Amino acid sequence: MDKLRRVLSGQDDNEELGLTVLDSSSLSYTTRVKWFVICFAGGVLCSILGTALLFLPKGLKLFGVFYTLGNISALASTCFLMGPLKQLKRMFEPTRLIATIVMLLCLILTLCAVFWWGKNGLAIIFCILQFLAMTWDAVIKCFTTCLS
Repeated sequence: MDKLRRVLSGQDDNEELGLTVLDSSSLSYTTRVKWFVICFAGGVLCSILGTALLFLPKGLKLFGVFYTLGNISALASTCFLMGPLKQLKRMFEPTRLIATIVMLLCLILTLCAVFWWGKNGLAIIFCILQFLAMTWDAVIKCFTTCLS
């Protein structure tokens, strides 16, 4: 908190404004863990709610929206543990680059399919691709372990 006050008052010239406010080290460990749990639980809740709404009229649209919001919330939760800059650096490492691009594209394309194109089947496909992209590292490690 003192770090934030120094930056906002202009007393700290050595750090960039945007990075200091977003830096996870400006939060205490317990605060970071609490917000991680809140965001992750919110993401899981949105995904479960989306799945429950799947069987209602216009439920496919609600599923696409809530599933996407759940994935965004779960992804944002890890920013509290490692910080947003480190999170982005890890997401765009060469081994994760394709999965990251596919995941981000599918997040956007799911919402486009639901709101603008009106293609519910396409939204479901993009949700499945979101899941596969987010679990890509685990799938690759499982296959390499089984094959070696």
